[in-house]
Amino acid sequence: MNLGELFSLFFSNLGHMLIDPGTWLLLAATVLMGIIFGALPGLTATLGVALLTTVTYGMDTAHAMVALLGIYVGAVYGGSYSSILVNIPGTAAAAATAMDGYPLACKGEGGRALGLTTTASAIGTAIGMIFVIALSPVIAALALQFTSWEFFLLAFFGILISGTLTTPDVPLKGWIAGLIGMFMATIGRDLLQTYPRFTFGVPDLETGLDLVPVLIGAFGIPQIIQVLRDKFQPQEIKKFQRVFPEWKTISKHFPDILRSSLIGVGIGSVPGIGEDIAGWVSYGTAKNSSKHPETFGKGEVAAVISTETANNSCIGGALIPLLNLGIPGSPPAAMLLGALMLHNIAPGPMLMIDHPEFVPQVAAILLFASFMMWLLGINLAKWVVKILEVPPQLFMPIVGVLCVVGSYALGMRVFNLFLMVPVGLIAYFLTERGYPIAPLVIGVILGGMADSNLRRGLMVSQGSFLPMFTRPVALILVIASVLLVLSQTKLWKNFWSIVLKKKEKKAA
Repeated sequence: MNLGELFSLFFSNLGHMLIDPGTWLLLAATVLMGIIFGALPGLTATLGVALLTTVTYGMDTAHAMVALLGIYVGAVYGGSYSSILVNIPGTAAAAATAMDGYPLACKGEGGRALGLTTTASAIGTAIGMIFVIALSPVIAALALQFTSWEFFLLAFFGILISGTLTTPDVPLKGWIAGLIGMFMATIGRDLLQTYPRFTFGVPDLETGLDLVPVLIGAFGIPQIIQVLRDKFQPQEIKKFQRVFPEWKTISKHFPDILRSSLIGVGIGSVPGIGEDIAGWVSYGTAKNSSKHPETFGKGEVAAVISTETANNSCIGGALIPLLNLGIPGSPPAAMLLGALMLHNIAPGPMLMIDHPEFVPQVAAILLFASFMMWLLGINLAKWVVKILEVPPQLFMPIVGVLCVVGSYALGMRVFNLFLMVPVGLIAYFLTERGYPIAPLVIGVILGGMADSNLRRGLMVSQGSFLPMFTRPVALILVIASVLLVLSQTKLWKNFWSIVLKKKEKKAA
């Protein structure tokens, strides 16, 4: 399918949604729910998508995607409310926004800051949507040329880079979390020879671990424990006047918006990284490229525009590898993958062939969701911020019940409850010790892909690893993986330190 046909399907889907009152209502409800999830510290976009997944079981695929993408887009944007008005990021994605958003609110410009972030977020989501529809056919066509070796190395590289970039201190912790996830993916009968592995004679383990209970446990249980453990301290919410979009300011900072959108899409395309890193990288780039970097941290408009554009455009970036390779680009996208599998949609290179209308449909929902987010953000901000006065602990019993219902509803299996709880407790203890959860989840998702493709590749090559070095794409992935590991070692850092010092001496 060429680009013209994709855009034709895109406009056709958009037209159908615009004339359907049910879609308007569903999107408005889920985007508003997402804004509340994002605004409340302790509730995240990932948790919102996870809990809503359980509600979409009975929906058709089109309406389920409207609901899930609506809450995803709303939650990533909603984090800016608490960042700007109380200096507490509602989500990790909005942490960088607090650096300059709160100083703006202290100057009495909270309404202006919210108006700018609302408009910038909507533009960022829309630009991300364009990349989804433009790059999908290219990546899908490239992926169709892949053999088992490329898919194995791609999965391995995804786990590796996710572990490297999401660990706050030592990358080794991220790699260990990824290996734990890969191990969990090997439980059950293997796909090639149906040999039972790590089942210990338990019949429920023979089909492997269901993805949705694992994801709900990994993202939901630690969040519930952390929120209930922390004491709620009411914060002063800065007063603000009417929220209005400043088109003149947006126009002036359009280069910042364009640059931040590209950063967001690029980072979102990397497996398991997510919106928070996109926000920080965009903040740093905006500061370094500014003529007045000294104003950053004191209420700089370019900063809040850059961070909010990047974290929302990251949504589109995260969907590109998800839809075309079956590799999620962020934790919420990982949860979205579980939801797609529940609705019998298998993301990957064959998606454009089996369901050619699906990618344009997702792009149309993204554009519609960005418009709905802008509409609700501009008009309902004053009412939504009142939710910040409610202690997050009050929401946790509801979240807990939805976690239980969501895990059980998948196949009506009590075993999934026994699976969700220990996975959640393990995830909580890992988080407490500085091990990131994103690589673990990516390991669970990509572990099966890495395992089956490595073994299939070895069977075809009769036990030889040589194809990894003779195929161009496989060789690039091998080199990238080796360089990624080497770049985290002291030897590598010392080497580059010496090289840089020599260059400085020569320049002097």
